[in-house]
Amino acid sequence: MASRGGVMVTGTNGADFQHREKIAAQYQISALNKSRLKYCVFFHHVLFLAMLAKLSADILDKLDIFILEIEELQIPQPLWWEYIWCMSVPLSFLGLSAIKRNNIKYLRKYMYGIIGLGLLPLLYCVLHYCGDVWVYLSAEDDEEEEIMTWQGYPYGLLCLAFSWGLQES
Repeated sequence: MASRGGVMVTGTNGADFQHREKIAAQYQISALNKSRLKYCVFFHHVLFLAMLAKLSADILDKLDIFILEIEELQIPQPLWWEYIWCMSVPLSFLGLSAIKRNNIKYLRKYMYGIIGLGLLPLLYCVLHYCGDVWVYLSAEDDEEEEIMTWQGYPYGLLCLAFSWGLQES
């Protein structure tokens, strides 16, 4: 073993380290997957802020707080799946703690919670708005269909774009 300022081992020029300093493949894969999970949690929080902005009108209404600028946006009333999906955000801290401590038990709880509180509400959203999106996409330009719109955009299409974006991350 070489020491600082000491003599170098005879018979080596320092280029024979490759057989000694290898990281096992499972640790490389673990580090890569932990990094990916951190990015997913980050995007989950960003989309939570977008959902919180959408829910703000209803939350302020329940707290009996009136803000004219928010009321003028005429945001549609939220469905139950939106609140259930928002409950999946605290689970992200459990997932981050699990990867920090390499605790597989907490990681399993995180996975089951994300499936129950994150993925199942999104699947409900897809099924709920699938009909509206089909009507919007199959309608001719001259036909007037009765689909819900927000700011001129079909609301079902916006919700599907949100849910597909979450399922990709």
